Amino acid sequence: MAALNNTYDTTLLRQETAAGAAAQILLLALLGTVPGLGPAGWLTGLAFAFATWAVLTRAVCRSWLRSFGAANRVTLARATLVGGVTALVADSFQSHSLQGPPRVPVLVALTTVALILDAVDGKVARRTGTASPLGARFDMEVDAFLILVLSVHVAASLGPWVLTIGAMRYAFVAAARVLPWLSGALPASTARKAVAALQGIVLLVAAAGILPGPAASALVCVALALLLWSFGRDIRWLWRVRARHTARHATVVRHLTHADA
Repeated sequence: MAALNNTYDTTLLRQETAAGAAAQILLLALLGTVPGLGPAGWLTGLAFAFATWAVLTRAVCRSWLRSFGAANRVTLARATLVGGVTALVADSFQSHSLQGPPRVPVLVALTTVALILDAVDGKVARRTGTASPLGARFDMEVDAFLILVLSVHVAASLGPWVLTIGAMRYAFVAAARVLPWLSGALPASTARKAVAALQGIVLLVAAAGILPGPAASALVCVALALLLWSFGRDIRWLWRVRARHTARHATVVRHLTHADA
């Protein structure tokens, strides 16, 4: 019976992720009607939908969740919107040369809703008691990818330096593979959350084109400076924790050596 229940739960989880992939494809179809999504947008959007479905299905089936949960559904809705933003940004590089300017109002609308929902899924998880490591990781990955895509879009007008914002988190993860102490747990920080949220808002404002070029550059530059400060503070904290652990380990080894002598 336990095996049957587990199979049933796994089937439900797969249905949830499949529904998310279907929603992303439906959004692509809708975007294709106003005024028409090009091949680059379609291919990128479909690749995003498939990758999200494959990675998320594997993650939820290995997490032993009994249900997908309301909070994860909100995050999946955000991922659907991010898939639409990704398709529009990819298509914008083609449309600049073939079809005219990118569809900025649609991009801004999708991004705005995605950023608003970012403040919802955490609250839903806490109120429903469905917070989980998978949900937190899913939320973080969706946030990081949205910032990356927005930075690519804004970099097209302000310069390649904007890509630093989108690449920062991925560079940190890559560095942690070489320096394992960077993978240590960080304490909760309101400042860290505020700086992370600010990146999306600032990049959205820059993408909307409502500010003159110099003002947009200055605003994004301030956001980048704050992000560098936030990452620098976290790295410093992790380094101090590593140094304390190293010193404690050396003390223990020294005491054991003396005891054996």
